[in-house]
Amino acid sequence: MAAPHRAGDFTLPAEPRREPFPQTRGELEAWIRMRLDLPSPLQDRLLVAIDEVFATQQRRWQESKEEAIQALLAGFTERLADLRTELSARDATVSSIARYFEDLVETLSERSKRDSKTKLMTFDWFMEQLESFLELEQRVRWCAVGLVDIANFKWYNDSFGHALGDRIIEQVAHLLREQVRSDDLLAVERPSDNRRPDLHARFGGDEFCFLIPDVADSRTACAIADRFREGVERFDWADLDPRLAEYPIRVDVGVVCLWMGKLGSRRFIARRLARELIEHADRLMYSAKSEEESRVYPMKMAIERGTLVELADAETPEE
Repeated sequence: MAAPHRAGDFTLPAEPRREPFPQTRGELEAWIRMRLDLPSPLQDRLLVAIDEVFATQQRRWQESKEEAIQALLAGFTERLADLRTELSARDATVSSIARYFEDLVETLSERSKRDSKTKLMTFDWFMEQLESFLELEQRVRWCAVGLVDIANFKWYNDSFGHALGDRIIEQVAHLLREQVRSDDLLAVERPSDNRRPDLHARFGGDEFCFLIPDVADSRTACAIADRFREGVERFDWADLDPRLAEYPIRVDVGVVCLWMGKLGSRRFIARRLARELIEHADRLMYSAKSEEESRVYPMKMAIERGTLVELADAETPEE
């Protein structure tokens, strides 16, 4: 310790040494144990929470694209600065720190799973949810997987510019959310407090996919897909841009209605089934695109000996 400075008959105290912020995980742990007057169990819980959040952030960091990484960095830096302020205050509590980490994890997770343009689920996250649904769902008889394509989108992009093309994509995404998630469309299912939410994701530049996880039968699945097509056609596209009054937007839809069957028939092949359902819906969608007018192309399918097979319109497999 530096010796005190003397001035006349008075002794001036030495300036206190400023201790730097922790720079490593070990220093942070030592800082918490020395500075926060917490019982040992609470200190351990806090350190575990910090470790879990850091591990989750590292995993999300690796999975995110460059654009997402920049957004996450900005949000994380701001929140970390807030945390340092809280830790420096004497009244910081374990509960407030826990809430901070919960919010941080939720924010990072949400940003990594949403398409930045449409705010819909990313296709990778959608496929994870579809695979999990096929692997675990036991009560549902029928589900529907569909793909939606904006007809002649390249022409709109080339003729009117990418800025309007982006607005068209965003508006179609909005209509998809509005139609597919409507209580009207799912009113025949089990009560809303027990219903699995419908899932939908941006599939490509001008394509979207959706999952309706519980429909009464194949006719209901077709009706849902057709209502979405009609919803796009009914929209007054001139409100988006006057040039669209003469060239309104149309969509083509391919939808596979799957008889779920027994859980054992799909549990161990769920990943392959998810991919094949999307592939079938994709082929149906392109069949619809070959027509002069927008259409919905449906198909009924079931799982037989680990393989997807087409069903006749009136055919329903035995339980």
